[in-house]
Amino acid sequence: MARPYADDLRRKFLAAYDQGGHSLASLAGIFQLSEGWAKKISAYRTRSGRVERPTYTPGRKPRAGPAAQQQVRSWIEAQPDLTLAEIRTKLGREAGVTLGMTRVWCLLRKMGMRLNKSRSTPSSATPKPTVDGGRNLPRASHRSRRNG
Repeated sequence: MARPYADDLRRKFLAAYDQGGHSLASLAGIFQLSEGWAKKISAYRTRSGRVERPTYTPGRKPRAGPAAQQQVRSWIEAQPDLTLAEIRTKLGREAGVTLGMTRVWCLLRKMGMRLNKSRSTPSSATPKPTVDGGRNLPRASHRSRRNG
């Protein structure tokens, strides 16, 4: 894969263009660059006001931004026993963010929050009753008995 041009080349190219006297196409020929690249960085500077190369952030962009995450955090601090479904409906109603149940779960996990109920707590010490009243001894099958 081709490596991107350095930011100093971008600055020099755009400074030469700003001085005037040359079009983008002629400057691209002087700098030995493609005309498409010249148009692309010029349009990017016009659009964003930045000369430097934009940072690349791979992956899915979050629907729930920092404001929505802060709102979820305040809801959970106010009412710690909220369920995922309740958080989901509140996000839709109050923050205007529609997420599925799995995405709500991932959002909470990303924020470092978890559900209050934990499976790591020890189970109750009270033994559970059995159907046959506690007689769980293995019995021989009636087929294995010998006649006789």
